Amino acid sequence: MATATKKNYTLATGRRKTSVARIRMCEGTGIISINGRALEQYFTEEKDRGAVVGPLLLADMRNKLDVLIKVEGGGITGQAGAICQGMARAIKSMFNLTLDAPEPAPTVAEGEEAAPAKPGEGSLSKRLRDSGYLTRDSRMKERKHFGFKGARRGFQFSKR
Repeated sequence: MATATKKNYTLATGRRKTSVARIRMCEGTGIISINGRALEQYFTEEKDRGAVVGPLLLADMRNKLDVLIKVEGGGITGQAGAICQGMARAIKSMFNLTLDAPEPAPTVAEGEEAAPAKPGEGSLSKRLRDSGYLTRDSRMKERKHFGFKGARRGFQFSKR
């Protein structure tokens, strides 16, 4: 009987317009599955694929993490934005990164130079935040208003 190893998944949610993406991330070989399909089959445009893998490339984890994605609602670009935010949140929670608690400065004896800061996990959360991957894009479609044809378009005025 074969023994199955249990994987530890990190869960996250991303939203953009009316799209909602649920992300399950674990260590693996770099497989990205969106609604049961491969990344290249689901997103045909390069900009949408770039938005999806952007947080992974920034964290240098493209071939180290397996990602299972369920996305619904909205259009293609909105879904790509939702996945992008969800992936950044999953990376942040997977490595327990926080912006609030800065790392303490190492003590340096007199006459010695401080070691240069190496790019580590402490700066990854800041890089994700500065790149805009963790920020929710709150722009939504404006609702139709009473007495108008749409959100802002009124009827044509006729003086006579």
